[in-house]
Parts: sequence; structure tokens; C-alpha cells
Amino acid sequence: MASGLDLVEVAAGVNPPVCRIMDYSKYKYEQEKKEKLAKKHQKKMRLKEIKLRPKIEEHDYQVKLRNLERFLSRGDKVKVTLMFRGREMAHQELGRRIIDRFMKDSTNISQVEKGPLSEGRFINLVLAPK
Repeated sequence: MASGLDLVEVAAGVNPPVCRIMDYSKYKYEQEKKEKLAKKHQKKMRLKEIKLRPKIEEHDYQVKLRNLERFLSRGDKVKVTLMFRGREMAHQELGRRIIDRFMKDSTNISQVEKGPLSEGRFINLVLAPK
């Protein structure tokens, strides 16, 4: 058009079709700007992982628990993985106890998103912030 405006079809499904006269390139630019702003204000959820072993000592357990609290306070999800090696597979109840203790110690700051699942040599647990 002579004035630099475009005829844009707004609603094609209705009878008669609805059209609007506007500067289409400016409209597209504003839409992209809105999308970028919405993306910028969006909170990104990350998945952090904490690895444990069945023979973990008390101090190491407390360090892992503090790391869990720190990750959850930042708003991240946490995947807790307990690994068995060799003969440790014969005593999976020890690993189950540690995972259960981990869940019990973190009940006030987290909720279980995916319960403790045994997958071969691993027991996995996913915790999300409350």
C-alpha cells in the first residue's frame, strides 16, 4: 500500500474473514519482543545429581544432605543415585536403608517426585522442592 501498511487476515475461520490494516513488520517485531521477555522471566528448572554408596560414612552423608538442601533452596530438582559395586549387590537392604533415611531427613524441604526405583546396580530417587 502507499501508506506503508499491510492488509492482515486476523481470523480466517469466520464468515466473512476478519482483516486488519496494520504495519505487519512492526507487529512481528513486537510479538518477538514479547516472546523474548516472557522467556527471560521464566525460571529454569535444573536436575542436579547426588551420588551415594552403601558404605557411606556419617560425615559424608551429612555433606551430601547439605548439598541436597542447597540445591533444593535454589529451586532445582535433585536426583539421588545410590550405586552398588561387586558384592554390595548381595546387601541391597543396606542401600535401601540409606535412601529411606535420605528421604526422611529431607521431608521438611522436599517432596518425592519419583519414588526409589531399583534399576540394576542403582537405586534412583528424584526429589523436588516444596
